[in-house]
Amino acid sequence: MSHPVDVHVGRKLKQIRTLRRLSQTDVARKLDLSFQQIQKYEIGSNRVAASRLFELSQILDVAPSYFFEGLHDNTNDAPRRDPGMAIVSALAAIKDDDIKSRIVTFIEDVSGVTVARQG
Repeated sequence: MSHPVDVHVGRKLKQIRTLRRLSQTDVARKLDLSFQQIQKYEIGSNRVAASRLFELSQILDVAPSYFFEGLHDNTNDAPRRDPGMAIVSALAAIKDDDIKSRIVTFIEDVSGVTVARQG
């Protein structure tokens, strides 16, 4: 059984990877890993080592602390589900890149935040 912190870190990894418009394969190549390893990190079945977390933070352009945001300290309770993750998952499921781009632009306009675009 996966530890709740590993599950939380994995969810945050999937969220930021998707927001950065990177595939599991893209991230895996930058780390010289298989995409299956990234999958295991994202579902929390494999724990992310501190050194690997640091590398991921550099690749994804976030502070290492990003992966722990929203995690309750001093508890082993399961982390709360991040409502933003549903949006990220839905966006990732859209196959048409034009539609994805329009949705991202809309979200940027509403939130006032610009998403870093990979190109």
